[in-house]
Amino acid sequence: MASGHLSIDEFLARLTSLFESRRVAAHGSVFLTQKRLSSPDLPSGATDIPLPPSSPFPDLHPPHPLPVLIRATNGKSKEKKKDKIKISTVVQADELDRFFVKYAEVWKAGMSGLKKRDRSGRKKGKAKKKGAGLGDGQKVKEETKVKQEKKS
Repeated sequence: MASGHLSIDEFLARLTSLFESRRVAAHGSVFLTQKRLSSPDLPSGATDIPLPPSSPFPDLHPPHPLPVLIRATNGKSKEKKKDKIKISTVVQADELDRFFVKYAEVWKAGMSGLKKRDRSGRKKGKAKKKGAGLGDGQKVKEETKVKQEKKS
């Protein structure tokens, strides 16, 4: 998104429409990411931050609360780049509590249309692998009988 970040209310509205478009299509993904922004005092290209000798990790205790960058995308691949939707917003530290209450409501509403993942094929695949490695199925039965006899 070249024009910059959206306001919080506009971001939540667009996120709602993004979830709705995934629900209508009955397939697809929505990727949500959160990232703490670096200190605004640093120049945009600065990557090397000199560490004071008293603190090995100054990022853990910044002098002032840092804003959070929230991103959402529909996950379209490079082939469908023209259809890719990317939205983002920056939330200041003092607005985080109010934002996350609204964000959670939108997120939960968007997740309600999803169906539970089918994992039945996964169990069958593992069983086949175990049986295939031993060779004949008769050997497995014989080994089981031997183990049972040892227990009794």
